[in-house]
Amino acid sequence: MGHYLIQLAYTAEAAKAMVKNPQNRETTARAAMESLGGKVLSFFFAFGEYDAILVAELPNNAAAAAGALATTAGGAIAKFHTTPLLTAAESVEAMKLAQKAVYAPPH
Repeated sequence: MGHYLIQLAYTAEAAKAMVKNPQNRETTARAAMESLGGKVLSFFFAFGEYDAILVAELPNNAAAAAGALATTAGGAIAKFHTTPLLTAAESVEAMKLAQKAVYAPPH
């Protein structure tokens, strides 16, 4: 299972609907992630560029992409940004693997 930071911004129409009919969007996000074999680890509403931020655990990148596609296809999301996350152990593994990488910077 991989971890993903998901940031989304609602459309003006979606914001209007939520003001008219307040609702717990965390419940919806949890159901969406669970339908893809994952789970929401944390969910927050936010100020700024994104309206909601969650950290989710999903089986793979295909499931993460499916979540983005299904969510944006509903028309209530203006922006949906997914960032794959690495655990501390995975980042150390990447650092060790980077020692073996062959790369020549431009000159």
